[in-house]
Amino acid sequence: MNYRQRAVALVHGFAPTFWIANTLELFERLAYYGAKAVLTVYLAEKVGLKDEAGTLAGMFNAVLYALPIVAGVFVDKYGFKRTLMACFAIFCIGYALIGFAGMAYGQEIVQWVGKKPYVIAVLLFTAIGGSLIKPCIVGTVAKTTKPDTRALGFSIYYTLVNLGGAIGPIIAYHVRTDLGIEYVLVMSAMTSFMLFLGAWFFFREPEGEPSEQKTFSKVFSDMVLVFTNVKFISFLLIFSGFWMMFWQIYYLLPFYATEILKYEAYEFLETVDAWTIILITIPVTALVSKWKSISAITVGLGLASVSWIIIGAGGSLTATIIGIMFFALGEAIQAPRFYEYVSAIAPKDQIGTFMGFAFLPIAIGSFSAGVLSDWLRSEYLDSNPSIMWYTLSGIGLTSTVLLVLFNFLTVKK
Repeated sequence: MNYRQRAVALVHGFAPTFWIANTLELFERLAYYGAKAVLTVYLAEKVGLKDEAGTLAGMFNAVLYALPIVAGVFVDKYGFKRTLMACFAIFCIGYALIGFAGMAYGQEIVQWVGKKPYVIAVLLFTAIGGSLIKPCIVGTVAKTTKPDTRALGFSIYYTLVNLGGAIGPIIAYHVRTDLGIEYVLVMSAMTSFMLFLGAWFFFREPEGEPSEQKTFSKVFSDMVLVFTNVKFISFLLIFSGFWMMFWQIYYLLPFYATEILKYEAYEFLETVDAWTIILITIPVTALVSKWKSISAITVGLGLASVSWIIIGAGGSLTATIIGIMFFALGEAIQAPRFYEYVSAIAPKDQIGTFMGFAFLPIAIGSFSAGVLSDWLRSEYLDSNPSIMWYTLSGIGLTSTVLLVLFNFLTVKK
């Protein structure tokens, strides 16, 4: 089969709704990562919440990643299309309201509400709406693929997510430098409005086997079941150390780039991880495919931890780029095996329930990283910036050691 025949087979192997959903996901990620690329700097320097910018950004991402399991209830009740449209509508309004806080003609309202309460309210509003997209897109991919094409379908989905993460900050840089940092949020709002129209006119309710219907009582009972499993929660807490490091690419690195490295295009540095992941994930996954999942996760977490030592010891733009690429190598080694390991330690008759909570380390790590970034920035950015990166490395290496001990003590050989 030649290249053209393979391309035709690829296109016709998936339903049109699959491609529409993934196209919407790509542009939503452009808007999300574009906003995320500048959010901490925007809150600190434009809005004037410098001491709490990381905490607020961490809260935003923590809520966005913690609520998809609840959002699944709305998908079951109202359908994919209407839930997706609601998500884009809330994103549109939310991004615009966040940008409003940094505009001259919005100051009267912001000051009347109070700067911090206003920002918290609009960030929570945007994050709650944004949490609706994950069950919509992932569920659509699952329903529009067959067992023999599902792995490829999710591979396409994750590739587009990373592509959005790579391109979004680059667009944000040009908008920020040409128009102003607040207009990055306006760009995300306009993109979300176009996505609302795209979902309205082109998205069709996916067909497929009916999934388990979720209710709020079912979600609550699942939460009780998961949170009372000490072994499972311990693993998630340990692994949140990885995400405490990852989020610093967006919370701490922009300030380090501009104030220490004197490199103003910090958005470009934020894309290094995503571009590296896109380029190396397939060969790296093939290289470590025969490793045990716990081995891949441990090595990946360890390598990601060491990457911050490279940044701290080098103290240069080149060292920073190399360090982020090294972090991406660790991420590429462990990420494909994370869910495999989660399914292995979950109770065998409750794997589906426990897998639904596997995103919790992202939320926990995001909020913790936000608080940590504010403290590191205030204590060490001007006096001894290397300490910031060594601290992150210490957190990662501690998580690595704890993961080894966890596996040794809890998993039957």
